[in-house]
Amino acid sequence: MIPDLILLRGGGDLASGIALRLHRVGLKLAISELPQPLAVRRAVCFSEAVYTGAHTVEKITARLTDQDGVDHPLRAGEIPILIDPDASILTVEPHRWSVVIDARMLKRAPAPLPIDVPLHIGLGPGFHAGRNCHAVIETRRSHTLGRVFWEGAPQPDSRTPDGDPRRVLRAPVAGEVWGRSNIGDRVRTGQVVAEIRAEDRSPRLVVTALSGVLRGLIHEGIIVPENTKIGDVDPRNDAAACFLVSDKALAVAGGVLEAVFSFDKHHTMGRSPRP
Repeated sequence: MIPDLILLRGGGDLASGIALRLHRVGLKLAISELPQPLAVRRAVCFSEAVYTGAHTVEKITARLTDQDGVDHPLRAGEIPILIDPDASILTVEPHRWSVVIDARMLKRAPAPLPIDVPLHIGLGPGFHAGRNCHAVIETRRSHTLGRVFWEGAPQPDSRTPDGDPRRVLRAPVAGEVWGRSNIGDRVRTGQVVAEIRAEDRSPRLVVTALSGVLRGLIHEGIIVPENTKIGDVDPRNDAAACFLVSDKALAVAGGVLEAVFSFDKHHTMGRSPRP
Protein backbone atom coordinates (compact mmCIF):
# COMPACT_ATOMS: atom_id res chain seq x y z
CA MET A 1 0.00 0.00 0.00
CA ILE A 2 1.02 3.62 -0.49
CA PRO A 3 -0.54 5.48 2.44
CA ASP A 4 -2.04 8.95 2.18
CA LEU A 5 -0.98 10.15 5.61
CA ILE A 6 0.64 8.31 8.52
CA LEU A 7 0.26 9.12 12.20
CA LEU A 8 3.30 8.18 14.26
CA ARG A 9 2.44 8.10 17.95
CA GLY A 10 5.56 9.12 19.87
CA GLY A 11 8.66 11.04 18.90
CA GLY A 12 11.32 9.27 20.96
CA ASP A 13 14.40 7.33 19.89
CA LEU A 14 12.77 4.41 18.05
CA ALA A 15 9.97 6.59 16.71
CA SER A 16 12.44 9.08 15.28
CA GLY A 17 14.27 6.33 13.40
CA ILE A 18 10.92 5.35 11.90
CA ALA A 19 10.12 8.96 11.02
CA LEU A 20 13.47 9.37 9.25
CA ARG A 21 13.00 6.31 7.07
CA LEU A 22 9.36 7.06 6.24
CA HIS A 23 10.24 10.64 5.33
CA ARG A 24 13.26 9.62 3.26
CA VAL A 25 11.21 7.32 1.04
CA GLY A 26 8.72 10.11 0.41
CA LEU A 27 5.86 9.14 2.73
CA LYS A 28 3.90 11.86 4.52
CA LEU A 29 3.57 11.61 8.27
CA ALA A 30 2.74 13.54 11.41
CA ILE A 31 3.91 12.84 14.96
CA SER A 32 1.73 13.05 18.07
CA GLU A 33 3.38 13.56 21.45
CA LEU A 34 2.87 14.29 25.13
CA PRO A 35 2.89 17.86 26.50
CA GLN A 36 6.21 17.04 28.22
CA PRO A 37 8.06 14.23 26.42
CA LEU A 38 10.58 12.24 28.47
CA ALA A 39 12.93 11.27 25.65
CA VAL A 40 16.46 10.63 26.94
CA ARG A 41 18.28 10.64 23.60
CA ARG A 42 16.65 13.94 22.77
CA ALA A 43 19.43 15.12 20.43
CA VAL A 44 18.09 12.55 17.96
CA CYS A 45 14.42 12.66 18.99
CA PHE A 46 11.85 14.70 17.11
CA SER A 47 9.93 15.03 20.39
CA GLU A 48 12.39 17.80 21.31
CA ALA A 49 10.41 20.07 18.97
CA VAL A 50 7.67 20.18 21.62
CA TYR A 51 10.06 22.24 23.77
CA THR A 52 11.92 24.19 21.07
CA GLY A 53 9.32 24.66 18.33
CA ALA A 54 11.45 22.85 15.75
CA HIS A 55 14.11 20.18 15.94
CA THR A 56 16.35 18.70 13.24
CA VAL A 57 17.64 15.13 13.24
CA GLU A 58 20.03 14.07 10.48
CA LYS A 59 18.97 17.01 8.27
CA ILE A 60 15.23 16.38 8.65
CA THR A 61 13.17 18.88 10.66
CA ALA A 62 10.05 18.36 12.74
CA ARG A 63 8.00 21.46 13.50
CA LEU A 64 5.47 21.94 16.30
CA THR A 65 2.00 22.79 15.06
CA ASP A 66 -1.66 22.22 15.91
CA GLN A 67 -4.44 20.23 14.29
CA ASP A 68 -5.25 23.05 11.87
CA GLY A 69 -1.64 23.52 10.80
CA VAL A 70 -0.54 20.02 9.83
CA ASP A 71 -0.33 20.79 6.11
CA HIS A 72 2.06 23.75 6.46
CA PRO A 73 5.13 21.72 7.56
CA LEU A 74 4.24 19.00 5.05
CA ARG A 75 4.34 21.49 2.19
CA ALA A 76 7.72 22.72 3.45
CA GLY A 77 9.17 19.21 3.43
CA GLU A 78 9.07 18.99 7.24
CA ILE A 79 7.36 16.67 9.70
CA PRO A 80 4.50 18.19 11.70
CA ILE A 81 4.45 17.30 15.39
CA LEU A 82 1.43 17.88 17.61
CA ILE A 83 0.75 17.73 21.32
CA ASP A 84 -1.93 15.08 21.05
CA PRO A 85 -1.45 12.11 23.41
CA ASP A 86 -4.91 10.69 22.63
CA ALA A 87 -4.46 10.84 18.83
CA SER A 88 -7.57 12.99 18.46
CA ILE A 89 -6.13 14.32 15.17
CA LEU A 90 -7.42 11.07 13.65
CA THR A 91 -10.98 12.36 13.99
CA VAL A 92 -10.11 15.43 11.88
CA GLU A 93 -10.62 14.41 8.24
CA PRO A 94 -10.40 10.71 9.20
CA HIS A 95 -10.32 9.60 5.55
CA ARG A 96 -6.79 11.05 5.22
CA TRP A 97 -5.21 8.66 7.74
CA SER A 98 -4.17 5.35 6.21
CA VAL A 99 -1.68 4.11 8.81
CA VAL A 100 -1.14 4.54 12.55
CA ILE A 101 2.18 3.46 14.05
CA ASP A 102 2.26 3.28 17.83
CA ALA A 103 5.89 3.83 18.85
CA ARG A 104 5.24 5.07 22.38
CA MET A 105 6.76 1.92 23.93
CA LEU A 106 4.14 1.79 26.66
CA LYS A 107 4.83 -1.94 27.16
CA ARG A 108 1.15 -2.53 27.89
CA ALA A 109 -1.96 -2.95 25.79
CA PRO A 110 -3.00 0.42 24.33
CA ALA A 111 -6.43 2.02 24.48
CA PRO A 112 -8.42 1.62 21.25
CA LEU A 113 -7.90 4.21 18.53
CA PRO A 114 -10.65 6.83 18.13
CA ILE A 115 -11.29 5.62 14.55
CA ASP A 116 -10.66 2.50 12.50
CA VAL A 117 -7.69 2.74 10.15
CA PRO A 118 -6.64 0.41 7.32
CA LEU A 119 -3.30 -0.42 8.97
CA HIS A 120 -2.38 -0.21 12.65
CA ILE A 121 1.23 -1.13 13.54
CA GLY A 122 2.42 -1.58 17.12
CA LEU A 123 5.94 -1.64 18.51
CA GLY A 124 7.01 -4.13 21.13
CA PRO A 125 5.35 -5.57 24.24
CA GLY A 126 1.66 -4.81 24.76
CA PHE A 127 0.73 -5.39 21.14
CA HIS A 128 -0.73 -8.59 19.72
CA ALA A 129 -1.26 -8.82 15.98
CA GLY A 130 -4.85 -9.75 15.19
CA ARG A 131 -6.14 -8.53 18.55
CA ASN A 132 -5.21 -4.88 19.04
CA CYS A 133 -3.30 -4.13 15.82
CA HIS A 134 -2.61 -5.59 12.38
CA ALA A 135 1.16 -6.02 12.74
CA VAL A 136 3.74 -5.96 15.55
CA ILE A 137 7.40 -5.05 15.18
CA GLU A 138 9.93 -6.74 17.46
CA THR A 139 11.90 -4.18 19.51
CA ARG A 140 14.02 -6.44 21.72
CA ARG A 141 17.63 -6.95 20.67
CA SER A 142 17.91 -10.49 19.33
CA HIS A 143 17.77 -12.31 16.00
CA THR A 144 14.14 -11.16 15.73
CA LEU A 145 14.84 -7.42 16.17
CA GLY A 146 12.91 -5.46 13.55
CA ARG A 147 10.92 -8.45 12.32
CA VAL A 148 7.23 -8.09 11.43
CA PHE A 149 4.64 -10.36 13.05
CA TRP A 150 1.22 -10.55 11.40
CA GLU A 151 0.03 -12.96 14.07
CA GLY A 152 0.84 -13.15 17.76
CA ALA A 153 2.98 -11.03 20.04
CA PRO A 154 6.65 -10.02 20.25
CA GLN A 155 8.99 -11.03 23.04
CA PRO A 156 7.89 -9.89 26.50
CA ASP A 157 9.53 -6.97 28.24
CA SER A 158 12.86 -8.13 29.68
CA ARG A 159 12.75 -5.32 32.28
CA THR A 160 16.48 -4.82 31.82
CA PRO A 161 18.27 -2.31 29.57
CA ASP A 162 20.36 -3.36 26.59
CA GLY A 163 24.04 -3.77 27.38
CA ASP A 164 25.63 -2.83 30.70
CA PRO A 165 22.84 -1.76 33.09
CA ARG A 166 25.22 0.73 34.72
CA ARG A 167 24.90 2.96 31.67
CA VAL A 168 21.36 4.00 32.65
CA LEU A 169 21.01 7.05 34.90
CA ARG A 170 17.92 7.18 37.09
CA ALA A 171 16.36 9.76 39.37
CA PRO A 172 17.21 8.88 43.00
CA VAL A 173 14.13 10.79 44.20
CA ALA A 174 11.10 12.46 42.67
CA GLY A 175 11.83 16.00 41.57
CA GLU A 176 12.97 18.42 38.90
CA VAL A 177 15.82 17.40 36.58
CA TRP A 178 18.76 19.73 35.93
CA GLY A 179 21.84 18.79 33.97
CA ARG A 180 25.44 19.26 35.06
CA SER A 181 26.77 17.96 31.71
CA ASN A 182 25.64 18.16 28.11
CA ILE A 183 24.83 15.42 25.62
CA GLY A 184 28.08 14.49 23.88
CA ASP A 185 30.29 15.35 26.87
CA ARG A 186 32.86 12.81 28.01
CA VAL A 187 32.25 11.81 31.61
CA ARG A 188 34.15 9.67 34.12
CA THR A 189 33.09 7.15 36.72
CA GLY A 190 31.90 8.99 39.83
CA GLN A 191 31.23 12.27 38.00
CA VAL A 192 28.05 14.22 38.75
CA VAL A 193 26.13 14.56 35.47
CA ALA A 194 22.78 15.85 36.77
CA GLU A 195 20.86 16.76 39.88
CA ILE A 196 17.30 16.21 41.01
CA ARG A 197 15.73 19.03 42.97
CA ALA A 198 13.24 17.47 45.35
CA GLU A 199 10.13 19.17 46.72
CA ASP A 200 12.17 20.78 49.49
CA ARG A 201 14.48 22.14 46.73
CA SER A 202 17.44 20.22 48.11
CA PRO A 203 19.54 18.78 45.25
CA ARG A 204 20.17 15.05 44.96
CA LEU A 205 23.15 14.29 42.75
CA VAL A 206 23.07 11.82 39.85
CA VAL A 207 26.48 10.16 39.43
CA THR A 208 27.60 7.99 36.54
CA ALA A 209 28.90 4.51 37.31
CA LEU A 210 30.63 4.28 33.92
CA SER A 211 33.13 6.35 31.98
CA GLY A 212 32.16 7.26 28.45
CA VAL A 213 30.04 9.78 26.57
CA LEU A 214 26.80 11.22 27.89
CA ARG A 215 24.55 9.84 25.16
CA GLY A 216 21.29 11.20 26.50
CA LEU A 217 19.72 13.37 29.19
CA ILE A 218 16.08 14.37 29.41
CA HIS A 219 15.01 17.97 29.00
CA GLU A 220 15.83 20.24 31.93
CA GLY A 221 13.11 21.40 34.28
CA ILE A 222 10.95 18.28 33.91
CA ILE A 223 9.54 16.85 37.13
CA VAL A 224 9.91 13.07 37.21
CA PRO A 225 8.97 10.29 39.64
CA GLU A 226 11.64 8.44 41.59
CA ASN A 227 13.61 5.89 39.56
CA THR A 228 12.70 7.42 36.20
CA LYS A 229 15.32 6.91 33.51
CA ILE A 230 16.82 10.35 32.94
CA GLY A 231 20.13 9.69 31.18
CA ASP A 232 22.36 7.27 29.32
CA VAL A 233 26.16 6.91 29.24
CA ASP A 234 27.80 5.16 26.29
CA PRO A 235 31.11 3.48 27.28
CA ARG A 236 32.18 3.26 23.60
CA ASN A 237 33.20 6.90 23.99
CA ASP A 238 32.16 8.01 20.49
CA ALA A 239 30.69 11.51 20.83
CA ALA A 240 29.55 11.58 17.19
CA ALA A 241 27.20 8.65 17.83
CA CYS A 242 25.19 10.79 20.25
CA PHE A 243 23.85 12.73 17.26
CA LEU A 244 22.99 9.77 15.04
CA VAL A 245 19.84 7.66 15.18
CA SER A 246 20.70 4.26 16.66
CA ASP A 247 21.16 1.00 14.78
CA LYS A 248 18.26 -0.42 16.79
CA ALA A 249 15.94 2.40 15.74
CA LEU A 250 16.85 1.92 12.08
CA ALA A 251 16.30 -1.84 12.33
CA VAL A 252 12.85 -1.32 13.83
CA ALA A 253 12.13 1.31 11.16
CA GLY A 254 12.99 -1.25 8.49
CA GLY A 255 10.33 -3.54 9.94
CA VAL A 256 7.79 -0.73 9.85
CA LEU A 257 8.53 -0.04 6.19
CA GLU A 258 8.16 -3.74 5.42
CA ALA A 259 4.79 -3.82 7.15
CA VAL A 260 3.53 -0.74 5.31
CA PHE A 261 4.52 -1.93 1.86
CA SER A 262 3.61 -5.60 2.31
CA PHE A 263 0.26 -5.11 4.04
CA ASP A 264 -1.77 -5.81 0.89
CA LYS A 265 -0.08 -9.21 0.61
CA HIS A 266 -1.15 -10.22 4.10
CA HIS A 267 -4.57 -8.68 4.59
CA THR A 268 -7.56 -7.37 2.73
CA MET A 269 -8.16 -3.75 3.69
CA GLY A 270 -10.76 -3.69 6.42
CA ARG A 271 -11.56 -2.78 9.97
CA SER A 272 -8.75 -2.35 12.44
CA PRO A 273 -8.79 -5.01 15.18
CA ARG A 274 -9.88 -3.90 18.61
CA PRO A 275 -8.47 -5.02 21.97
